[in-house]
Amino acid sequence: MKIRFTIGKKIGTGFGILIVLTMIVFVTTYFTLSESKRINDEINSINTPSVKALQELKFSILESRLFLETWVGAFKHHEDKERLINFRREEYPELKKKIKQLSLNWPDPHQDSLQNLYETIELLFHQQTIDVIDMLQTFEDYEENPFAVLNANGSIEEGGEIYRLTYLAMSQLNNLIILQKEAADSHTASMFKSFDSLEMLVVYLGNALIIIGIVIAFYTTKTIVDPIIRLKKVAVKLGRGVFPAGKMKEGNDEIGEMTAAMNNVVSGLKRTKDFANAVGAGNFEKEYQPLSSKDSLGHALLKMRDDLAENERILEEKVKQRTAEVVKQKEEINQQRMQIEEYFVQVTDSIKYAKKIQEAILPPESYVRKLLPDSFILYRPKDIVSGDFYWLGETDEKVFFAAVDCTGHGVPGAFMSIVGYNQLKQAIITSGGSSPAEILNHLNKGVTETLHQKDADSTSKDGMDVAICSLKKGSLELEYAGAFNPLYLLRDGDIEQIKADKFPIGSFVNDAENKFTNNKIQLQKGDQIYIFSDGYADQFGGPRGKKFMYKRFRDLLIELSNKDLSEQREGLKESLFDWMQEEEQVDDILVIGVRV
Repeated sequence: MKIRFTIGKKIGTGFGILIVLTMIVFVTTYFTLSESKRINDEINSINTPSVKALQELKFSILESRLFLETWVGAFKHHEDKERLINFRREEYPELKKKIKQLSLNWPDPHQDSLQNLYETIELLFHQQTIDVIDMLQTFEDYEENPFAVLNANGSIEEGGEIYRLTYLAMSQLNNLIILQKEAADSHTASMFKSFDSLEMLVVYLGNALIIIGIVIAFYTTKTIVDPIIRLKKVAVKLGRGVFPAGKMKEGNDEIGEMTAAMNNVVSGLKRTKDFANAVGAGNFEKEYQPLSSKDSLGHALLKMRDDLAENERILEEKVKQRTAEVVKQKEEINQQRMQIEEYFVQVTDSIKYAKKIQEAILPPESYVRKLLPDSFILYRPKDIVSGDFYWLGETDEKVFFAAVDCTGHGVPGAFMSIVGYNQLKQAIITSGGSSPAEILNHLNKGVTETLHQKDADSTSKDGMDVAICSLKKGSLELEYAGAFNPLYLLRDGDIEQIKADKFPIGSFVNDAENKFTNNKIQLQKGDQIYIFSDGYADQFGGPRGKKFMYKRFRDLLIELSNKDLSEQREGLKESLFDWMQEEEQVDDILVIGVRV
């Protein structure tokens, strides 16, 4: 009987080998790391603290010798004497207790050496007491017993008993410190040795894992992946409607069973394709046998064949009817398109003619040059006609000029500009040209009455923002009033903003008229003044599609301030175009600049 080596057995065998090798590496690594952790803990908790404590004791013994020298040389009270007493009574017992606790884990020879050290230190302390501390307690001891001072110095200096015991204690401490460092080095070497063994094991097993992995991958590819790829290619081709050239080879595992099923699918689809081609070609007599009684696709194709035969007859009749309807609808659409084009041309021509009318009411360039010789006007409507307009006039002593921004733009704005222009002229006449604020008060009243904004049933919210100035020809005294639109005064490279009132022309609060503020400014020779609408600052553009903003507008005016007014106008235009790039102009733009 042939053994059936299934996909599960193939994959299980391969992964079983890999898992066994991986477990060997894991277990070895775990025990090596555990041992290394134990060694490291021993170094950190025993050897290193022991070395530190012994070094601290060594330093304290040396320091006590310095304290003794001070004791012998100081007749009066000295803090080093207190330090020596404190070390002997408190610090040394604490250090001794600490070292004793650490020495519990030392080898027996090390503990014996430590005990010898304790005995030496006790002898040292005893010698310090009898040679120095007890003999030199008071001032009289130094004065009345000079022999005691000489004896103390002799004991402390080289060759003396205190010097000898101190040197012996230092030697014993150094020996213990070396022993603890050697123990730490020995533990570290042991730990690195175990790491070297682990490294060798990991290298060998790692190479073995790579080789076995390659073998398993190759075997899996040949017995599993390659047949699946062949099945995938056939499935992809079937998805695109392409049938394989021949029958696929069938194996003895699950993939072989899938291959056999795919061969049956391909055979059935070919027969279905031949039947569908025949029905599509109009051969409704073509015979077709479904794959089984449950073959829903086959039975659906048979029904489709019968339905198509009936539908073909019905569709032929409907096509004739629909063709006649489409021809009729096309003729109607052509007539409507021609009529819309005619209306568009008429409306556009009307707006263009309205532009000529609007331009006619604006002051001509010669009149502007006459009243304001050193000035410029940047006027750029968004549409054919504009809601912004500028106005100039004069009396015997004053020159008046204004920048007006009406509600909206295009045709609605243009209508408002006509209303505003007429009412502005009437306000000049009514006020007698007394002051810009008085002119705006009369303009506000005239616009409100013209648009019937005081009526209870009025729905009009239209108005205008205005900046208007009067300039005395002789004294250079400037008067300014504004409805939302401010005035910029540029002097010595700096801009001062003269703020406008925060309500527009055509606005009322509690049925009482707002009164505009009249600002008087004494200009100096070379001053430049600018009035404008909000179109320039509100224009979108730049790398992020943001508004230009008033701060950037002021900086630009300062940058252009040293140029002629005509060059300033061109500079403003170029900066506007550079900012807009591909953006559409969003509002009418008006900027007026005057230099005195």
